[in-house]
Amino acid sequence: MLVFLLISIAVSISVFLSALCSSVEAQPKVPRIGFLSAGSPSSYSPRDEAFRQGLRDLGYAEGKNITIEYRFAEGKVERLPDLATQLVQLKVDVIVTSGVPQLLAAKQATSTIPIVGGGAGDLVGAGLVASLAQPGGNITGLTSISTDLVGKQLELLKEAVPGLTRVGVLWHGADPYGSRNFKVTEVTAQSLGVQVQPLEIRGPEEFESAFTAATEGRAHAIMILQTNLTNTHRKRIIELASKSRLATMLGESGLMDSGGLMSYGPNYAALSRRAATYVDKILKGTKPADLPVEQPTKFEFVINLKTAKKIGLMIPPNVLARADKVTK
Repeated sequence: MLVFLLISIAVSISVFLSALCSSVEAQPKVPRIGFLSAGSPSSYSPRDEAFRQGLRDLGYAEGKNITIEYRFAEGKVERLPDLATQLVQLKVDVIVTSGVPQLLAAKQATSTIPIVGGGAGDLVGAGLVASLAQPGGNITGLTSISTDLVGKQLELLKEAVPGLTRVGVLWHGADPYGSRNFKVTEVTAQSLGVQVQPLEIRGPEEFESAFTAATEGRAHAIMILQTNLTNTHRKRIIELASKSRLATMLGESGLMDSGGLMSYGPNYAALSRRAATYVDKILKGTKPADLPVEQPTKFEFVINLKTAKKIGLMIPPNVLARADKVTK
């Protein structure tokens, strides 16, 4: 009797374990996305939420059929390589990020895990992809072609600020694309008859001295070039500009929550949302090398009349008429 009971128990356990194993095997693997940001959760929230919405539109539910591992550098670019390595060690299925420094850090960390850029500068010039049509390697996504836009930003700034003859250009000297964009701005300024006052910074502790220099140099406006440092600390920068009664031009409408006067550039939230389609295709088996890099098709010109009033600036009607959005 005892032997029969033991045999029955052993059979039951075997059946249970077999059923358990079958159940585990039947459950599909939940893909894991590594999300690498140079900013803080709050500084890039519009882009981040747009990416998550893009995933939801494609049927992904975070915590159910997809997992996202977030890593934020909090504006400290030097942390990016370590954060990228952490995501690789977690064996994520794909890494999503934006900006050339972030992509370079991800590329240094892995040559096999697919990497999707949700809006960055010159990917070809940075050596991240072979070409836009045939990226090759493990990186693809969307470019913001920001270097081609700074000239247009200066043109709009000159039209919006009557009598503009001198403009301060604020950029992060340690960011190679900040330096490149500054050179483009200089060339455009010469053609427009505008003097450029370089306001190169290396860290947030230099913001106040930069604006002191702009005021002493009699700058009429400030161009804030897109870099991780200026994006992360945009609210502090705009506060200083407002205090100095200087008109400001930003490169992204999503950054206008800081109270900037104007912005002109691609819709970065749309780029981030579009990045979700790249992730979907990669998770379904498409190789990054076979996904052409896309360029933005929508650009936005936004004017903040409340800020204009605050600094005592009257925006010409013809400039207001060209804006895609005017906030009051």
